[in-house]
Amino acid sequence: MRSILNCMCGDKMRDTGVLVLRLATGLIFTMHGWQKLQGGVPYVAGFLGTLGFPAPEFFAVLLIAAELGGGLLLLVGLYTHWVAKILAIVAVVAFATVHMKNGFFMAGGGYEFIMLLFAASVSLMISGGGKWSLDHKMKK
Repeated sequence: MRSILNCMCGDKMRDTGVLVLRLATGLIFTMHGWQKLQGGVPYVAGFLGTLGFPAPEFFAVLLIAAELGGGLLLLVGLYTHWVAKILAIVAVVAFATVHMKNGFFMAGGGYEFIMLLFAASVSLMISGGGKWSLDHKMKK
């Protein structure tokens, strides 16, 4: 029983955990950015305009670039700290402008999913890309 409670897998598998988190988070942001790109800048700008964003076309381009470009960069583990920081900001803005008023559960447009994306982004910002990332390869 004691050996189960004192599992050392965290020490052995740390980089595997970071890889799984980075790939899942990167894929989610990439797909959301791709979806927005397929809708087009005018569509995203229109949505942002309904939220009261100033210069919605400008912020639409930034949002698409952050999600699509940032997601792709997370997938390969390049500039992980900075990309995760930007994506955490995207998550906070989405939380405050869209999801918070809808309660917790995602089924009602709530914030449970965006909260998880924020947590994943912060975790990657702190941990970095891990051993299986371009960041790690560039350090060598």
